[in-house]
Amino acid sequence: MKILHVNSYYSGGNFYKNLYNYQVGIGYEIKVFVPVHTCVEDQIEYGSYATISKNHSKLDRFIFHLKVNKIYKDLLNKCNVSEYSVIHAHSLFVNGFVAMKLKEHFNIPYVVAVRNTDVNVFFRRLVYLRRTGLKILENADQIIFISDSYKRQVLCKYVPFEKRQMIADKISVITNGIDDFWLDNFPNRNSIKPSVDLNQRTMRLLHVGDINKNKNIQTTIQAIEILRNRNNRVVFEVVGEVKNQSIYALLIDLPYVNYLGVRNKEELLGIYGKNDILVLPSIYETFGLVYAEAMSQGLPVIYTRGQGFDGQFENGLVGYAVDSHNPREIADSILQIYENYSAISEACLIHSKNYSWDKIGESISNIYKLCIDS
Repeated sequence: MKILHVNSYYSGGNFYKNLYNYQVGIGYEIKVFVPVHTCVEDQIEYGSYATISKNHSKLDRFIFHLKVNKIYKDLLNKCNVSEYSVIHAHSLFVNGFVAMKLKEHFNIPYVVAVRNTDVNVFFRRLVYLRRTGLKILENADQIIFISDSYKRQVLCKYVPFEKRQMIADKISVITNGIDDFWLDNFPNRNSIKPSVDLNQRTMRLLHVGDINKNKNIQTTIQAIEILRNRNNRVVFEVVGEVKNQSIYALLIDLPYVNYLGVRNKEELLGIYGKNDILVLPSIYETFGLVYAEAMSQGLPVIYTRGQGFDGQFENGLVGYAVDSHNPREIADSILQIYENYSAISEACLIHSKNYSWDKIGESISNIYKLCIDS
């Protein structure tokens, strides 16, 4: 099978490389076309299957059809499109528009993935492009959502009732996978911390992610203050790059915060091992691989209701979905986890195996086969 990936987001996540390496490993011939604007510097090591093409300017993003048509014309010049069996577009609006045009001209089926930016920027804010998004969904042979929550939002808010079932019938919910490193370093179940009386111990809470407004660490701090006012002892470790200096200044002065900077995955493995709960109530989140990584080390997770990770599990099984703007709910959910810590921690270990690339890659391969057979 020959797959053409159109992925303008490749530099934003190593999980793409895991997918591509998996597909090469099972014998697929793949080409990854990566359209970027002319100001972008190479940020990651791309595989030999990738074609990085600086084909539009940063300003073109304000004129949608100008941008996507530049990308489309450049792709035609650099790829022999007719030789591919399936096109996999890794976003709905930009990459999906290109895939739709390729289908119109070459009759090649396409799979389109719906991302956080598609839901929370294009559909939500760019009202004039909603018809375009709907047309891409209608013409897609298969549609991938990373979470049930985003699937519900798009179907209920942006798809007309009379078209809802037709589009829903093409949708599969397939999560992102985590690096094999995490599952290869699975902790021994004997290391699971027991549920204990918090009067006898200190809560060890963890943030892993950029220090910016979207990661919402300010609300986590408010939740910790509530816990401390209830006479709980708390240590809050923070891992991530500082993107907002004012938020960093708030953190660094707090006596219970331990800022660890940016850490590699080997270092992060040890950090997970000495903490109890990942608390990351991001305002927006496409999926949040960090939740799955934390689960693989036995850490329960606090995540945002209605965003990418929500809907993966029954609430309370591996952690709790919360209102990202409600510090009291976050504090109460942290306490609920400690009341049943050992059972939740063990559930995290068991269910983290769902995020192996063998399982996810096989699911995506089945989607391709549906495209070809339809």
